[in-house]
Amino acid sequence: MPDKTPCPACGVYADSAAIAQALKTCPECGYHYRMEPAERLHYLTDPGSFIEFSANLRSLNPIDLLGYEEKLSEAEAKARMADAVITGTCSIEGRKLILGLMSFNFMGGSMGSVVGEKVSRALLRGAEEKLPVLIYTTSGGARMQEGIFSLMQMAKTSSAAAELDKAGIPFFTVLCDPTTGGVTASFAMLADIIIAEPGAQIGFAGKRVIEGTIRQNLPEGFQKAEFQQEKGFVDMIVKRQDQRRIISALIDLHSGVHEAKDKKE
Repeated sequence: MPDKTPCPACGVYADSAAIAQALKTCPECGYHYRMEPAERLHYLTDPGSFIEFSANLRSLNPIDLLGYEEKLSEAEAKARMADAVITGTCSIEGRKLILGLMSFNFMGGSMGSVVGEKVSRALLRGAEEKLPVLIYTTSGGARMQEGIFSLMQMAKTSSAAAELDKAGIPFFTVLCDPTTGGVTASFAMLADIIIAEPGAQIGFAGKRVIEGTIRQNLPEGFQKAEFQQEKGFVDMIVKRQDQRRIISALIDLHSGVHEAKDKKE
């Protein structure tokens, strides 16, 4: 990030140190810049508590698409990740949980076989170990370089989310800018509590595609987090500065309900 950069929302210039100190938000208007998993771990989790699992999984080329291996190598170098999500155990204000963090820098956060597998393993591990699951999503949708194998991940992750629900374990998602396509159409919208960051774009197809299909103009701010909350698709909008506090409170609230249910049974 340059030393001085204009905010995309308000246009006010701020130096990179001030933006970083504000957790990559505009010090003037609160605009939320996109953030990568390593940055989120730093402000979200208790120091040293994150232990990654499923780290050895790597994408293959299931439909033998020309040049896909090269694109994967480029994405890995750019994002400094093996694929578009990392998963692990951690604690937030002393509460232990399963955490998944997606990266838009890795091929637009697209969900291929590895992303679907890692998200599914995280959800199933939560059910097995009776730990709440929290996933930060950011994605352009399914990874079409893997054809039907990428689309299958929607059913796979949704099935894993159903197992977590059946076990009575809380599931939370935080929708970041952007969360679209097959991720929105599957596990991202299946959480018990759906949180969004301010101003995040949330939807399935893009605005131009929808307008071209229905031949109508869409409302101002369509697919923004605030619009989605107004229409009931998002439960709450939480600034980064408040996320540790809110998430730990939600874990306590849902854990209390789960414990009371166990005693009753």
